[in-house]
Amino acid sequence: MKAFILDRYRKKGALRFGDRQEPSPLPDDVVIAVRAAGLNQLDSKVRDGEFKLFLPYRMPLVLGHDVAGTVVRVGANVRRFQPGDEVYARPRDGRIGGFAEFIAVDEADVAHKPGNIGMEEAASLPLVALTAWQALVETATLKPGQKVLIHAGSGGVGTIAIQLAKHLGASVATTTSTANIDLVRSLGADVVIDYKTQAFEDVLSGYDVVLNSLDAKTLRKSLAVLKPGGKLISISGPPDPAFARTQRLNWGLRQVMRALSFGIRRKAKARRIDYSFLFMRADGEQLACIASLVEDGGIRPVLDRTFPFAQTNEAMAYLETGRAKGKVVVTLDDA
Repeated sequence: MKAFILDRYRKKGALRFGDRQEPSPLPDDVVIAVRAAGLNQLDSKVRDGEFKLFLPYRMPLVLGHDVAGTVVRVGANVRRFQPGDEVYARPRDGRIGGFAEFIAVDEADVAHKPGNIGMEEAASLPLVALTAWQALVETATLKPGQKVLIHAGSGGVGTIAIQLAKHLGASVATTTSTANIDLVRSLGADVVIDYKTQAFEDVLSGYDVVLNSLDAKTLRKSLAVLKPGGKLISISGPPDPAFARTQRLNWGLRQVMRALSFGIRRKAKARRIDYSFLFMRADGEQLACIASLVEDGGIRPVLDRTFPFAQTNEAMAYLETGRAKGKVVVTLDDA
């Protein structure tokens, strides 16, 4: 099969287009003929080697954390899927590989594709929708009437998180640039902060939850908008001791994580705010819930641009400009 292959960690390095052996299913696997694959900043960070301490992939590696396609084979233990099913998935860490014609994915990480959207839209959803779900539903336990600030509202996670928070009954504020104000309002944002002209920490106060995907400076400033008992959830770091435990890192790495997050945890504790770092996980059951929300109109995918599979490197470069509104997807219909 054809695939885009990472031979070694290299910052902003191009992926090699080449041949890989088509996967055979393990007993719990489904093999998916990939029709579309979503791109994420996580792909760039893995390529650059930023996560090699706790995601030690063996090279050569095929990147790609979001897929949508058709099941072509199933393992002996698989019961929920059969050849011909249209599905979408975020393959678990250690088994990524969406930038290829075929991928084997554990059945537990797969869900039937929402029936009212196409493959490209479905491929845009898994990682960002699972991130939003695990941040707002699991970690924040967001309730109707609560107030949540979602940073970078026009980004991949932000566009879905705004919609999910509104579905949960929350009041939503978001930060974005002037050019994207209309977009985030159309997704349901109640308060929009244009970061080019306003300082969000001077405008907002008394919030229950902040979802941060930006830099350390924004993370620190976010403490000021939360009320005592509020929750500060970051998907961009720094990782905390709880994350180190869930990843089963060795003692040395656990101490590194503790040190990296010490400053923000101390500041949060002084304000009686709960800080947590979220590194999303694959979950097919949650994807099934998200598919139902999409079919009911509670969430709509936001695609910025699609590229043909042959232009995967160009798609990666475009994603890294930071200008995308929503998600960037490659389609394999031409493969």
